[in-house]
Amino acid sequence: MLPSERLDFSPIGQRSKLELPDGVLDDFGIRAVLAINGSAIQRYGPIARAALERGWEFIGHGFSQRSMQKVADERDDICRTAAAIRDFTGRPPRGWLGPGLTETWETPDLLVEEGFDYVCDWVLDDQPVRLKTRTRPIVNLPYTQECNDVAMMLIQHHKASEYYDRAIDQFEQLYHDAAQSARVMALVVHPYIMGAPHRLRYFRDALTRIRDHSNVLFWTGEEILDWYVGQQRTE
Repeated sequence: MLPSERLDFSPIGQRSKLELPDGVLDDFGIRAVLAINGSAIQRYGPIARAALERGWEFIGHGFSQRSMQKVADERDDICRTAAAIRDFTGRPPRGWLGPGLTETWETPDLLVEEGFDYVCDWVLDDQPVRLKTRTRPIVNLPYTQECNDVAMMLIQHHKASEYYDRAIDQFEQLYHDAAQSARVMALVVHPYIMGAPHRLRYFRDALTRIRDHSNVLFWTGEEILDWYVGQQRTE
């Protein structure tokens, strides 16, 4: 399981952003992956500090919420984002999720050259995949547009309960498939969406149902990456 929190900003106010998924994930003892714009760390300091105190993993999400195809200097944008996370957390980020999953032809190459170990932009499998670059490979970790509250609630306009239904349907299939080989399932939430009172219970209920199964781990991206790389070395 890879619970992924996207910190995007809307006028709804910061109260809901702080309460979800902090409180829900605290109850389950789950550490999330926080995909954050580099510029947001100082601008929204209380939120960033709350995530840091909980041991969440910070990954790059562009310096601002702008398509990587439209930034003036992509390498500089990546470097500024990495520096902002490193300066705040005390360690460089290992993962990257482009704003809107956008990339240029050079993005994977630049990420490797600037020290990143994994990327989440390629929604192509439910297992990690090595991507070739012009230097060394970079690992793509599974992300999702299916179990993603933006897609479900803001684009497809589903009822709040769709989040639970879709998450459990996906989990049960992957759980069955994992009998032969491990699978990764991501759950993507944006606090201003799933933090709405009529939606929050379905996120909690999904985690409750998933946790009731044996042999399920709630890992961050870097934990999945390290496990995957370790398995590759032993094969």
